[in-house]
Amino acid sequence: IDMTLRELKVCLLGDTGVGKSSIVWRFVEDNFDPNINPTIGASFMTKTVQYQNELHKFLIWDTAGQERFRALAPMYYRGSAAAIIVYDITKEDSFQTLKNWVKELRQHGPPNIVVAIAGNKCDLSDAREVSEKDAKDYADSIHAIFVETSAKNAININEVFIEISQRIPVLDAGGGAAGNGFKLRRRPSETRTRTCC
Repeated sequence: IDMTLRELKVCLLGDTGVGKSSIVWRFVEDNFDPNINPTIGASFMTKTVQYQNELHKFLIWDTAGQERFRALAPMYYRGSAAAIIVYDITKEDSFQTLKNWVKELRQHGPPNIVVAIAGNKCDLSDAREVSEKDAKDYADSIHAIFVETSAKNAININEVFIEISQRIPVLDAGGGAAGNGFKLRRRPSETRTRTCC
């Protein structure tokens, strides 16, 4: 069967050092490098996965977390199907930064962008500063996907992208997305939490 290939632009946002590049690297290459260098500007990777009877080619823009690159972010989240906003569960500050990114996306991002919130480094739960419940409650309040991830231990990395695929509106026979108001069609099962570790 011919499968429809859909290109889905996804950008990663969040503080420097929370593990955005490690998440992308784990998803695309299934690898982890503890000494990965901070991203300058943004880096780009792709991965194609099958979702039901479609192929989803993720065009992944991994943006730099440093403040000096912050003004570049709109170039990457404009036109994105989804944004993965990453915080580090061991750094409360990074969770506050995440909330600022959500505000910015709301004001300047695409109106129907799928937002996923990833609490990374859940392998370091002994040093946790952000409770899973608080983060999940916040994600629910903005209708975002929520997962706790570990790029190091490969926990919930593929799952984030599967959840994004589930929330992208299906194509109708004419090749366009069926109905733009897909936020209203969210099924209760999609807000389930995946527990980590």
